[in-house]
Amino acid sequence: MHPLMLHRTCDLGPIRAVTAAITPTDTGCEAEFRLDGRVSGIKVPEPAPAARTDNLWKTTCFEIFWQPIGQPGYVEFNLSPSGRWASYDFDSFREGMRDAPVDAISLSCSHRESDGAGELVLSASVAAQLPTPAQVALNAIVEHADGALQYWALAFPPGPPEFHSEACRQLIVER
Repeated sequence: MHPLMLHRTCDLGPIRAVTAAITPTDTGCEAEFRLDGRVSGIKVPEPAPAARTDNLWKTTCFEIFWQPIGQPGYVEFNLSPSGRWASYDFDSFREGMRDAPVDAISLSCSHRESDGAGELVLSASVAAQLPTPAQVALNAIVEHADGALQYWALAFPPGPPEFHSEACRQLIVER
């Protein structure tokens, strides 16, 4: 698991640590995200039927950005604890956004808490064409009960949180 860092402009809040891992597969990738802290202090989307859904990043959500090395284009996956997901292709930095083709995305989420300490774990299986080698970013958006948002990533560029920045893609993934 890779530790994610909290953006410098965010308050710590109820979640104290976020870790994530990704493994390429013959059909795409497997990923896991883990939030540690007081899970009852964040908004967790209610379970819903698995379906492509926009704007998942407006509340607690996890993201994968996958960019084949040497290519300007990349794909973004939004993965919600609700079971909903989204995938978008981009031609370059925030340009040419469109739905990305996906064969299947399967999500499972579990959480537990006792005595103010807990965890939320989201596991994802993504079946899509994901060329390697690739630069990959693993991110989390965590919404506090009061509506404040935390932004977590492997790294951030200077300035406000910007998950589309290549600076966030700190992992090199090969099959």
